[in-house]
Amino acid sequence: MCGRFSQAYTWEEIVAFSQPLTVPADRPNLQARYNIAPTTEIDIIVKTEAGRELRKARWGLVPAWWKKTVSEVGSTHNARSDRMSDSAMFRSAFVKRRCIIPASAFYEWTGTKGEKVPHLISAADGGLLAFAGLWDRWTDPETGEEIVSCTIITRDADKWMSAIHHRMPAMLHPRDFDAWLDGTGGKELLDQPPPELREWVVNSRMNNAKVGDDDPATEEPVPAESPPAKRPPEEPPPQGSLF
Repeated sequence: MCGRFSQAYTWEEIVAFSQPLTVPADRPNLQARYNIAPTTEIDIIVKTEAGRELRKARWGLVPAWWKKTVSEVGSTHNARSDRMSDSAMFRSAFVKRRCIIPASAFYEWTGTKGEKVPHLISAADGGLLAFAGLWDRWTDPETGEEIVSCTIITRDADKWMSAIHHRMPAMLHPRDFDAWLDGTGGKELLDQPPPELREWVVNSRMNNAKVGDDDPATEEPVPAESPPAKRPPEEPPPQGSLF
């Protein structure tokens, strides 16, 4: 799963990362956030007639057909790659409304309940990660308010990640951005070996989402008994493999 992550980048970094964005004349402020929790607003990249655009969306997908309140939608901040095409919650978005969710890092925990140790996972080269995502647009039947929302797709952990958690975000490579956003690529894109990753233990204060997400110290490593682990490069899958 992916229950906490960070988005901390400049306009120049996110424009280059998206290859590139269609930049509005009046650029909105990009606030660095280091401890983003579900149901809060995040940045997503979507494909429009104008090109690739950076938009805001609630993290926790609300499908267009939803008849109840937002609070009743449940935990929809993650969509399993092996189930989303069969799920009423995510099926339509998988076919019609895909997005890329840029991330500076994400967190997972080890240990037992009450003694959870948070680990930060990021790209080994310090660059941004491209989480595969889905989005939708829902109108509140009582207020008429329109809410754009999204979910991060998760997959089974690979060998490196499985030492920390059994699932991980599905990460896209730049060469696959077009195929993912325009729908010509399928689930095979989600099982590609992720980029080289690194991890370290961070302060357990970030276990509480209420501490806020604007403190860069959240990502600072704390002393550990062993040095940070680093992913060795993986061989790409055979051409044409659908895993």
